[in-house]
Order: sequence, then structure tokens, then C-alpha cells
Amino acid sequence: MSYLNRITVDLEQCSGRPCIRGMRIRVKDVLEMLAGGASETQILEDFPDLEAADIRACLQYASAQVNHTVLQAV
Repeated sequence: MSYLNRITVDLEQCSGRPCIRGMRIRVKDVLEMLAGGASETQILEDFPDLEAADIRACLQYASAQVNHTVLQAV
């Protein structure tokens, strides 16, 4: 299942950084909280407008961003 439709990019909002469902909650903020050891429950408590699927969308978005071909010069 793809959650990527929950991630929005608007040049007028958060300097064009990816956000969640048009809110001013950046994907980066959620990812940093996860990396810092916050649980899904803690994140949802800190951001009551978020849903569990939004957190999964952030992870899916990050995964898609690092899944690219790396070219090396020979």
C-alpha cells in the first residue's frame, strides 16, 4: 500500500520542504523524532493532527528518496 499521497510539497509552505497532508508538519520533523527514539505513540501525542498512516508515509517517502542509482566516474 502506498502512503505517498499523504506527502505534499508546496513552494509557499515550509520553503517547499515535504510536509504531511498540507499541514506545516514536515516529513523531516517526524523522521528526526523517530531517529531520536520517539515512539509512534509519542509522535501522535506531540502532533494530535497526525495519524499513524502519516508516520508510515514519512518512512515510505524517506525510503523512496534513498532508492536511486549512484553513478561513479571511472
